[in-house]
Amino acid sequence: MRISTKNYKIDKAMKQDRENNSNNNNRNINNNIRINNDNNIRINNENNYVNKNINKNNDNLNKKRRSTFTVLFYVNRDKVKQNGLCPVMGRITIDTKVAQFSSKTDVDSTLWDIKTGRAIGKSSQSILVNRTIDRLTQEINKFYTELVDKQGYVTAELVKNALYGIGRKQDMLLKLFNEHNQEFKLRVGVNRVEDTYSSYLRSYRHLINFIRQKYGMEDIALDKLNLNFIDAYDFYLRVDRQMQQSTLLGHLIILKKMIRRAIHQGMLNRDPFVNYIAGQPEKQRRHLKSEEIDKIMQIHIESKKVCHTRDMFIFCCFTGLAYSDVRNLSQEHLTTQVDGSLWISIRRQKTKGECNIRLLDIPKQIIDKYRTDRKSDKVFNMISLASICRNLEKIAVLCGVEHITFHLARHS
Repeated sequence: MRISTKNYKIDKAMKQDRENNSNNNNRNINNNIRINNDNNIRINNENNYVNKNINKNNDNLNKKRRSTFTVLFYVNRDKVKQNGLCPVMGRITIDTKVAQFSSKTDVDSTLWDIKTGRAIGKSSQSILVNRTIDRLTQEINKFYTELVDKQGYVTAELVKNALYGIGRKQDMLLKLFNEHNQEFKLRVGVNRVEDTYSSYLRSYRHLINFIRQKYGMEDIALDKLNLNFIDAYDFYLRVDRQMQQSTLLGHLIILKKMIRRAIHQGMLNRDPFVNYIAGQPEKQRRHLKSEEIDKIMQIHIESKKVCHTRDMFIFCCFTGLAYSDVRNLSQEHLTTQVDGSLWISIRRQKTKGECNIRLLDIPKQIIDKYRTDRKSDKVFNMISLASICRNLEKIAVLCGVEHITFHLARHS
């Protein structure tokens, strides 16, 4: 009985210890939960503080980005010129920073409206002043947008300098054209030919003369090119240079290639040829009649150079060779067969195809005629294609033939 009582006391004490341990554990868990909650609250408060600072900084940045930009024109009444007119001045304001400039135009102060910043009335003076103001406003807005897009920031002084052309590099048309020609020259003999290079040089010279004559400048900025420029160049080639439609189109195609080059290099954002519609040349006949060829063969020609052109034209009529093939024709291309016939074996420059042509009596006579004039292994001393075309025009007049090109020979 005494043992049972003792055991009961022990069990009771152990139970009390377990309850105490359980209460302590629960208390520790609650304390940990409270600490974690306090930490979470503190972290959330810190995050909210950081977010507020970030949002505040973003608001400040947005405020900085939202710059004020205005353009104002006014009359400087303190500087009256001898003719009684006052200079019209401009003021560019960006973020309270001001840059003043001269519009290089004058107006009667009585014609000036301060509220609108323009001249009033419909007099020639008012119209001229207002047009100048409109042009300057448009240019200033364009320069402002360009500076923001390229640099990300802009000041009134930068816009003023851009208006005056200070510190702003302009991409020029003739400079770009010349760079293209220099690159093309290095490729001649590799995957380009000399004739194409010569055509680029001719087109380059025409463009130089046109810009000097029309604009009085040595070069023109690419961003100044527009449809009016192309129409004026078309008129210059057609009227001043008296070019045929097909020749004119060739020069316009080269100009369009230069513009595409500028667009690909990021120098130009638009194509001024978009709305240009070129006139197509009338389709010319592609061969001569037999009686016309007879006239050309029999006509008496005193000029040795024109006679040489006539012979080269007739030679191509009987062989079907192009100008470039005749120019490349050398002694190694002439072969004699077993039956004694003379043949031309040559690879055409344009198609790279092999040609085997039997020579008839007339082309053989032409070869013999110029045998003593050879300066190299070439069969003929060919002049330039441009000179040949000019001589063919003279032959056409002598023979009463409407139109002759060297290309007609190989189709006749």
